Amino acid sequence: MKRSGLKSNMLKVGKSLLAGVLLMGLVQFQTPAASANSDQVRVALFVDAGSAYKSTVPAVTLVSSTAWTAGPRNSGVGGEAWVNLAAGDKIRFSLDTFKVKVLETPDWSKASAAAKKLQAGSDKPFIFSVNQSGSTLYQVYTGPYLSAAEAQKAAVRTGQTLGLSGGDAPEAKGGLYLSAGSFKTQQEAETLRAKIASLSVDAVIAITGQASYEVWVGDASTGDELDQVESQLTSQLPGQNLTPAGQSGIALIVRSDVTLNLNTPSPVKHYSLNGTGSPLWIQGTAGDSGNIQLVERSSRKYRGGFELSKVAGQLAVVNELPMDQYLYSVVGGEVYSSWPQEALKAQAVAARTYALYQGATKFKVAGLVDTTLSQAYNGIEKEAASIIQAVDSTSGEVIKKNGKLIEGLFSSNSGGMAADSSEVWKDTDSTYQAVKSEEDKAAQAGLKMWYHVLLSNGKSGYVREDNAKLTGDKNPAGLSYLTATAKDTNVRTLPMIQSGETPVGKLNPGDQAVVLEKVSQSNEYAWVRGPFTSDQLSKSLKGKTATAVSSPIVSLDVTKRGPSGRAIEVKANGQVLDVKYPDMFRSALGGLPSTLFDITPTGRYTVLGAGDQTASGTAKAGTKVLSASGTQTLNGGNMVVLNGSNEARVVDDSNMFFITGQGNGHGIGMSQWGAKGMADAGKDYKTILQHYYQNVTIEKE
Repeated sequence: MKRSGLKSNMLKVGKSLLAGVLLMGLVQFQTPAASANSDQVRVALFVDAGSAYKSTVPAVTLVSSTAWTAGPRNSGVGGEAWVNLAAGDKIRFSLDTFKVKVLETPDWSKASAAAKKLQAGSDKPFIFSVNQSGSTLYQVYTGPYLSAAEAQKAAVRTGQTLGLSGGDAPEAKGGLYLSAGSFKTQQEAETLRAKIASLSVDAVIAITGQASYEVWVGDASTGDELDQVESQLTSQLPGQNLTPAGQSGIALIVRSDVTLNLNTPSPVKHYSLNGTGSPLWIQGTAGDSGNIQLVERSSRKYRGGFELSKVAGQLAVVNELPMDQYLYSVVGGEVYSSWPQEALKAQAVAARTYALYQGATKFKVAGLVDTTLSQAYNGIEKEAASIIQAVDSTSGEVIKKNGKLIEGLFSSNSGGMAADSSEVWKDTDSTYQAVKSEEDKAAQAGLKMWYHVLLSNGKSGYVREDNAKLTGDKNPAGLSYLTATAKDTNVRTLPMIQSGETPVGKLNPGDQAVVLEKVSQSNEYAWVRGPFTSDQLSKSLKGKTATAVSSPIVSLDVTKRGPSGRAIEVKANGQVLDVKYPDMFRSALGGLPSTLFDITPTGRYTVLGAGDQTASGTAKAGTKVLSASGTQTLNGGNMVVLNGSNEARVVDDSNMFFITGQGNGHGIGMSQWGAKGMADAGKDYKTILQHYYQNVTIEKE
């Protein structure tokens, strides 16, 4: 057997053994030691957790406010300082795995143009700069990919995108290397790397320990490809010792990254994580006084440290920090820092309880994510002195029932009634019952009122009260007229400012419109959505019901309600919308704030006759209308109907649906606005929590 084949087989055996080590290490890593400490939380900012959550990025860019280090994690607490970085250094990190080397050129404009073109597709580009024989070469890569086969397909795809073929065709790479030597300094390693690279062999420097640098060659995606690299190099550098690389834990491939500015090459350090050992741990050296900025997460700054690892073939980024420091951000992300202390304390205790209840591995390598799928977590930008005070004063306090943590669910606004658990997920939990939450009205305090008006052209919409005035005149039905106070006053579809929506019409001073009603600005307590057409509803319902709904939708009705009044059964055209659980009505019906709603069809009305008999009608052109001047024919398909309380609405022939409701969120557990209202009324945080969570105690862990 030839020497190269023997070495390749040795490498393959090593990789197989390493895969077993990886499997055992991954199981241990998914139950990190740090998570056993209730004072620490792990929040995934990027991770592929399958159906539970998926948010990935090919690389992250970090900047620390203080000196910082990066290296392998030590048993879940701290890490080795393989790389020492200065405050303000901008550093990029990625996985060294399957990828495509698209092209290599000394022409920056060519490399930049290629990267810009690739950015428009699914293949995400990197540009690395390397020194070769005294000049700079730019290497364009794409990735990462989950397998060698995917990388091969991407090589063909990127070649087609850029029109590259033949000897210039992109090559699949895979993070398999041979080590050509070990050195104590990066400068020593660079001498050998440059020598090998001058022979047109891919060579990189890998950090394999503290003051340990190796020169790696190959970057092959298969063992056979690595054999070819070995044969080429041994023929060009006779006597050069080559051994399998990456057989003992992780390594950091050192690169110079010029991807961030495609107009002018601006190099930053880039470390690619290769191997299967401990995850990479990144932390500042100044303790709590520092922070690390994550550019790919809206440049937010975070306390604590960062753990980088490979999960499902993708880069996973976890922020680990003390519980109370996490809550400084969460409470500020969930409610306003200007709220009363007792409301902030209630939120802090509920959020701490929720975080602990989730455990350590709900999202594989973390118990939480930074979106509202868990809790809103935006780093230090949401911190405030009032919130820190509330968190610190309740430190360690959680909500328990029968000695066990409850989940601590909460929502923005209950709409006057907190939900019973059966109204949301079809299960029953006595902790979450329908209770009054009248203080939710605090959400609309100070908001402007809006006039619902009928224009002279038969269209209806909303005008904010400060843009209109009543004329003092009334129509034969007793409804008031108003006019605008300024030129080109917008008449909105809904009682709120919608910058991206075309107004229903415009009013000018002197124009008259009929006032149908006066309503609050749409807010978290009371809201209006629509009008929804049959096509819009059909599209929204698609895939959300077990049985397809016939089209067109001519009727839509709430047919059953739960203990708090929330919709638990809705029918379209008389057919039950069989969603998985009642809270899905929010997404199924066009993204509603809550399920505490009523549906008003624009084209239907019901007449109450003698003996409480009712009859429904549909507005359409030619309908006979009884008015103050006698029976008339409806023209244009619009008419105003009044109920027994002299409340008016427009009925037209458009067959659309307005949905009016109260509350924002699932309504389970504590209402944040309700907590604010209760605190305004002098209630303390424990009273607030024990109002929304039934038969619980507040205990210090």
